Amino acid sequence: MIKDGFFLEKIQVEGPYNFDLVLDRLLNDPLNQVDIENRSVKVPMLLSHHPIVAEVKAIGTTDKPEFLITGTDGAFKEKAAERLSEIFQWHLPLERIHEHFQNTELQPIFDAHYGTPIVLDFDPYSCILKCIIHQQLNLAFAHTLTERFVKAFGFEKDGVWFYPLPEKVAELKVDELRELQFSRRKAEYVIGIAKETASGNLNFDELKNLSDEEIYDKLIKLRGVGPWTVQNFLMFGLGRPNLFPAADIGIQNALKKLYKLEAKPTLEEMETFSKSWDPYLSYASLYFWRSIE
Repeated sequence: MIKDGFFLEKIQVEGPYNFDLVLDRLLNDPLNQVDIENRSVKVPMLLSHHPIVAEVKAIGTTDKPEFLITGTDGAFKEKAAERLSEIFQWHLPLERIHEHFQNTELQPIFDAHYGTPIVLDFDPYSCILKCIIHQQLNLAFAHTLTERFVKAFGFEKDGVWFYPLPEKVAELKVDELRELQFSRRKAEYVIGIAKETASGNLNFDELKNLSDEEIYDKLIKLRGVGPWTVQNFLMFGLGRPNLFPAADIGIQNALKKLYKLEAKPTLEEMETFSKSWDPYLSYASLYFWRSIE
């Protein structure tokens, strides 16, 4: 459909799907162009090396989700639609996941945050860079540092920022990132990941076709990439449904609150608690984070 000179595509997906909670979470990142009143977000996508900015606007409800998409007409229309579906996980029926947790201790959390999907970072490459930048930092400064990095070396289109291309980051000097308050080691890690990507040694299209274990074995060899980074990348870079980052402090605090524990749970306790949440451990993790945000 055409409205005011813009091509509009209407998308209907299976409910429940609470896009308002999606926007609320996206709002945490200052780089995201979120309009709460308009119930919309602008999504930067690099398709075949071509920057596309799509706007996704909710016009439906949690039970009957419906969206208007603009900015995806032209040669990349089909690729853009496919990528948006991946990012917002529109292909995955959340009712089945919700029902899975109704006979577990997590029922109150899943009821309170009904219809919350896992939403991917807008690009797998930027996801792993962000994971590395965020390591061992409080969330506020992590977002500040990421924003500095993107605005210093990335590019802007239609008011939306794109992460700097790997070819550009690969050529940076450590001191250029140190000026933004990167630690020397973190700067080396970011540049190293960019070099691996630019050279083709790290191919994110190929990673999508590998198992979680194969991806873990490949990424863990990279400098600066540990188990927490791999798990977060699998969850928010690729949308894998069964990840449980037990070392995450937020999840530990949420479990302590849920089970009224005097201390943070041990890894053995967490393994016992989580058995009934398989094969949707990623959703258990997400809802735990929601429960303490």
